[in-house]
Amino acid sequence: MLRYNRNKVVISVIVTGGLALFLAACGSQEQGAAPRPNQTESSPPVIHHFGDLSNVKDKRQQLYQFISENMTGPRGIYTNLLDTAQDSELTTGHELLSESAGLMMRQAVLTGDKSGFDRTWGVARQTFDTDQLFSYRYSPKLEKRYSVNAAIDDLRIIRALYEAGAEFQTEEYRIEADRYGARFYGTNVKNGRLYDFFDADYGVTNDFITLCYIDLKTLELLPVDTAEKNTLVGKMGTIIQDGYLTDEFPFYHTRYDYGNGGYTTESINTVESLLTILHLAEVGKHKPESISFIKEKVNAGELFGRYSTSGKAETDIRSTAIYAITAMIGSVLGDQSLYNESISKMNQFQISDKTSGMLGGFGDAGAKQAYSFDNLMALLAYSY
Repeated sequence: MLRYNRNKVVISVIVTGGLALFLAACGSQEQGAAPRPNQTESSPPVIHHFGDLSNVKDKRQQLYQFISENMTGPRGIYTNLLDTAQDSELTTGHELLSESAGLMMRQAVLTGDKSGFDRTWGVARQTFDTDQLFSYRYSPKLEKRYSVNAAIDDLRIIRALYEAGAEFQTEEYRIEADRYGARFYGTNVKNGRLYDFFDADYGVTNDFITLCYIDLKTLELLPVDTAEKNTLVGKMGTIIQDGYLTDEFPFYHTRYDYGNGGYTTESINTVESLLTILHLAEVGKHKPESISFIKEKVNAGELFGRYSTSGKAETDIRSTAIYAITAMIGSVLGDQSLYNESISKMNQFQISDKTSGMLGGFGDAGAKQAYSFDNLMALLAYSY
């Protein structure tokens, strides 16, 4: 099946006080907003809305309908079309992810759908918001809200609130973004360093940062003292840029270990490296070599899901999410040819069989499997 399962794969275990804390890779009493001394609000990333110019509105509407009618329940968007017992270490079935809420919130902003944004944000707050963070995961069957967040998912929700404030001219969203941004800074940032997760039950973070979690654009929006923010953005910018591999294989390391001061990478997950490149492109710090490599591989239809650190493909599997992210990179950079070619490749995976019951979705029609990350990233790409 041609997909990437962003299904919260366990990559680390930290044992503290006898509790095993599981961290998930790329692919929560509220505090008052901190003061914003001498702060100038940053501009949002430039998104060219090529989706509105590239004749994909019908496909976007079909996909939106599939997600709304088949993958959405009263508490949010299902991780998988097929349900499970919801008792695995990994997120499965009709469990819900804060990741999905943030993606859907950003989609609503990009399409100017204020009522959709209000609805999604209202449900997300009810499902994932705790006294201290946005829980990365909720199980309806177990009525369990996990005590751990994921930095990339919290930052996505915070960015969506800032974007909604600007798009819909709603001060309430900007106030909420400031409040949640200040809370996030208090949990996931220590000594100017960003950490993957915070466990509210034990008050601990992990000891490394996954590079694709470093959303520099959103870090620039956090409502903290200018000097503190400059330290954070500077440190994380250095970490992400120094994680560059080589001009021959211009992707990025997976994570940086604060303890030993080095990068840790077994192999390169393409989705993760592409998200890293997207985050760099949003602040104008991407490598031209990365973009050239991506364009070459997209045009050839040979951008695969996993590589060795030397650039050798370790699988021939392609995925919806890979081409969705390269389309977003194209939009951010104003490269319509990269956007169009990426969308063309992505469309090859969209289900067009009207008898399958999955019309417009991305997944395995035979097995009735469809994952939230693939489908929501495609929906977002259609709107970029």
